[in-house]
Amino acid sequence: MTGTVVALSGGVGGAKLALGLARVLPEGTLSIIANTGDDFRHLGLAISPDIDTLVYTLSGLVDPAHGWGRRDESWNFMTALAQLGEETWFRLGDTDLAMHVARTRRLAAGEPLSQVTDRCCRQLRIATRILPMTDDSVQTRVRTDAGWLDFQDYFVREHCAPAVRELAFRGADAAQALPDAIAALADPGLRAVIICPSNPYLSIAPILAIPPLRTALSQCKAPVVAISPIIGGRAVKGPTAKMMAELGLTPSAREVALHYANLIDVFVVDEVDAGMTEIPGVRMQSAPTLMTTLEDREQLARIALSAADEFSLHQSKFRLP
Repeated sequence: MTGTVVALSGGVGGAKLALGLARVLPEGTLSIIANTGDDFRHLGLAISPDIDTLVYTLSGLVDPAHGWGRRDESWNFMTALAQLGEETWFRLGDTDLAMHVARTRRLAAGEPLSQVTDRCCRQLRIATRILPMTDDSVQTRVRTDAGWLDFQDYFVREHCAPAVRELAFRGADAAQALPDAIAALADPGLRAVIICPSNPYLSIAPILAIPPLRTALSQCKAPVVAISPIIGGRAVKGPTAKMMAELGLTPSAREVALHYANLIDVFVVDEVDAGMTEIPGVRMQSAPTLMTTLEDREQLARIALSAADEFSLHQSKFRLP
């Protein structure tokens, strides 16, 4: 089938599937709504971790060992910074610095984040549109037993060690959704919406916390397909399973499906979770979901698109109220 496709994505896990989608879809038909709840200021620079991971991944510049940052990176800046006794807990590579300096300069000149991101994509010859969820400030906050932490303090400085008791997305209620993101979800030619296997609570939830975006997703006419980030009760990467347990949730693919249940039509789980109990109103599909190679990314992208196409052909749209 033809048409446009919208993906919702955070960083590393989402970027892997985003790359697969970009490679199997016709050029210019994919738009990615990116999480910006992780964005913050550090050393005076504007850092957008999930956007940068998507940019580096789609441009072929990403460090393949980590899935974030730039390949063949050097760290002379961080070494010199440490010699001066400055903070080094958030590592910025020498070539990665160019991205943050350019973004900071253009934001200070009055350009919105979406325009800065679009210019960067054009410069790096990325055909896929990367759309920040908003040009406004939304900050993911994590409540631990020691109090509230900014996301990067929890994720990087504390290595996700503190127990998570609550999540909040400061500024989301008042944030204006990016108009291009709303338009992409309302496109009459929309073929599918794919929720990438990013952390549902840290990466996708900030996007859905912006009321117009959640409404646009719930009202879009195309099938919505989500990919589970949990395989056999374990997270492929990151603190998803640990966080779920700390929030009183069962770390399982089914729990993630329940989390998305009133927004999605199809939920793709790994083959090891093929026997999970059905969720009313959600079609379950099992497939190999672990993406370790480029071929894996492309295969999962085709599976997600095929699941959407099959739903469009053979099922009527149904969502829980």
